[in-house]
Amino acid sequence: MKQVFLNNGTEIPEIGFGTWQMTEGVKKTVKTALKAGYTHIDTADIYGNEAQIGEAIEESGIDRKTLYLTTKIWNSNRSAAGVQQSVEQSLKKLRTDYIDLLLIHWPANEKQFTNWKDINAETWKAMEKLTKCGTVRSIGVSNFLVPHLTALLETAEVVPAVDQIEFHPGYTQSETVEFCREEGIVIEAWSPIGSGRLLKDPELKAMADRYGVSPAILCIQFCLQAGAVVLAKSENPEHIKNNLHFERFHISHSDMKALKNLKESGFSGMHPAKVDF
Repeated sequence: MKQVFLNNGTEIPEIGFGTWQMTEGVKKTVKTALKAGYTHIDTADIYGNEAQIGEAIEESGIDRKTLYLTTKIWNSNRSAAGVQQSVEQSLKKLRTDYIDLLLIHWPANEKQFTNWKDINAETWKAMEKLTKCGTVRSIGVSNFLVPHLTALLETAEVVPAVDQIEFHPGYTQSETVEFCREEGIVIEAWSPIGSGRLLKDPELKAMADRYGVSPAILCIQFCLQAGAVVLAKSENPEHIKNNLHFERFHISHSDMKALKNLKESGFSGMHPAKVDF
């Protein structure tokens, strides 16, 4: 598995297994992913599946040191005390004594809070402390746009290692991506196939046919070629395997441009500056 270097000197596998919206049967699915060779598992407190993932890892017999685990601080825990409590619970559920990557799941935003900058800063400071005691190896953010990142960096001692954002053909958030590149922040792509909606796009399907791959694999390669770490997600054993072990290929410059400018059809509808949860 190819590794991507983060700005703190650690490495992250370039393809991870995403578990958003997986609760029923998640233990079996994660076991399938681990057997297929995934070493990077992405979860979150709000997903409600950390305990099942912890069981899957333990029952798999795989050495914890060979795995990369990501979890996230939910919005209700955006505070110093909340971060501490959330991480303690996640460690217990995941049956581990450290987390490889801890993220702020969503930024506090201006729509909901007049003091959103302070909320994000306090949360980040608490996460920085956890890296000093070894409980967390790397810290980052998720769904942060340029204004959120700019405000955070005003007081941060540690630059976020990653920004996990919605990223797929037709929705590439170029402004945020460019800002992160300038700051040395790695982009992680969640929903790389637009929650499945992109698989029905005729233009994308025609291009996939030309490359002799499935639309899903074309989307994953697009994200990888754009420089993002990809969170592939499936509950189908064959797709789980194929999403990791497909033969790498090169998408031409013109096709990359076409995919970037694809008519948007995969967007989740969740805009970080507008969400009210």
